[in-house]
Amino acid sequence: MTRPYNFSAGPAAIPEEVLAQAAAELLDWHGSGMSVMEMSHRGKEFISIYEAAEADLRELLAVPPDYRILFLQGGGIGENAIVPLNLSRGGAVDFVLTGSWSQKSQKEARKYADVAIAATSEADHFTSIPDAATWQLRDGASYVHICSNETINGTEFQTLPDLKALGSDAPLVIDFSSHVASRPVDWSKVGLAFGGAQKNLGPAGLTLVVVRDDLIGHALPACPSAFDYQLVAENDSMFNTPPTYAIYIAGLVFQWLKRQKETTDKGDLAGIAAIEARNIAKAKLLYDFIDGSDFYVNRVARDARSRMNIPFQLRDESRNDAFLAGARARGLLQLKGHKSVGGMRASIYNAMTIAGVQALVDYLKEFEREHA
Repeated sequence: MTRPYNFSAGPAAIPEEVLAQAAAELLDWHGSGMSVMEMSHRGKEFISIYEAAEADLRELLAVPPDYRILFLQGGGIGENAIVPLNLSRGGAVDFVLTGSWSQKSQKEARKYADVAIAATSEADHFTSIPDAATWQLRDGASYVHICSNETINGTEFQTLPDLKALGSDAPLVIDFSSHVASRPVDWSKVGLAFGGAQKNLGPAGLTLVVVRDDLIGHALPACPSAFDYQLVAENDSMFNTPPTYAIYIAGLVFQWLKRQKETTDKGDLAGIAAIEARNIAKAKLLYDFIDGSDFYVNRVARDARSRMNIPFQLRDESRNDAFLAGARARGLLQLKGHKSVGGMRASIYNAMTIAGVQALVDYLKEFEREHA
């Protein structure tokens, strides 16, 4: 029996292979006699799981040796406080606002730092990304924060800004919660990246931080010890009990990502390159149909469109309930848009197959034929 296609924005779909493996190992991990949920985080069994997950992620994302990978808790919203507690030194921090999540981030950071808005696309309802050449960056800022993919508004930085080219020495901080591991990261432009795992890496409860060595060790006195990046790094993410089962599932996702292969006109691809090619194809399939229809509309600027989160509206929104009911009946789940923007939203993270996107497009065509 084919499982329904889950278009949830998060917690989101996990690859079926990963779920099957986790189910098979649930009661007894590799002959240990224990479930991973029952293991000591300091025991040799879990340490092997943690070390493999860290090494696989470093390989997948090509994380340089002078960056630390930290497995934390608190989610992206928690990092909105934890980042300024560690990096701001109580000084100036610049934000670029491109949607709901960067708005939340700057609001939280104001509790700990001198926050200024370097640029915003609020005037066009966050359907675009401000040209980096227009950003008003302050000298001496501790860091510049962007959300590189806005889950709710459906915008994504297609290339990361080069702050040095803009005349700034500040490190770039990116919230990559909703597109981590969907495309490569240019670490030469990034000082710190953070994200909750529940969109593209695994279940809720795990938070990923990748931070350059020279940026740790400057936490404000008010920073809780469990969230001081230096203490967490010195203890290999074991300063307190980490989210062990979430790390285990994320590790299985990393192994799944390493197995992915795609044959393209650029040759045979593997890992992140393969998944990026697949994500490009999935997004093109859905955007091309919406753009060619008079029944549906996507209002995001084409050069700012997310590959992961695709919001769209029915031009006649009186049909929304009928659309969602028909989708559920066909096994197309979680398509209702966020309450702050309305309409519909298809989140097509790494775990979503091309067959799932095609099934959605087929339903969009069918609904349009019946109601146009």
